Amino acid sequence: MGVCDHLKRSWNGHRGPAANHRYTQIERLRRCEGFSFIEVMIVVVILAILATLLIPRVMGRTEDAKRAATKAQISNIESALQLYKLDNGNLPSTEQGLKALVERPASGPAAPNWKAGGYLPKVPVDPWGTPYKYTVPSSQGAEFEIISFGADGSPGGDGKNADIVSWDLDRN
Repeated sequence: MGVCDHLKRSWNGHRGPAANHRYTQIERLRRCEGFSFIEVMIVVVILAILATLLIPRVMGRTEDAKRAATKAQISNIESALQLYKLDNGNLPSTEQGLKALVERPASGPAAPNWKAGGYLPKVPVDPWGTPYKYTVPSSQGAEFEIISFGADGSPGGDGKNADIVSWDLDRN
């Protein structure tokens, strides 16, 4: 039981004639009623200082998070493509694109053992809202290539605008 609870209980049970004693107990009770304006303002100032220190650090990490999410999505697409190849004996063509992982292809190389429900829930887009570019075979000699053009959505670029490619995920 806190000091304030004790004072409230003793005041409720006190019916004595001493007015001074009663006045001091009333003052003590008033001091126990919540936080003062100064205490609240100190907390607000501390929170404002923390926000000014932390927000710029968190805000600057948005592009890094998008690039990491892109790499994870490309890895997931690669896995889905490998499963597609195991089931059907070939990869979807460039024309069929990544849509072949969501819907059974109607044309192009056959997909005789296409898995019901598909290999991905929907055709993926990168965190910037741009569809991934899928090419078979890769321009670098790999089986296939998946590219996100980064924040600017166009080929090339540096920093946050740099392309993220499946055959070199460790580079960016």
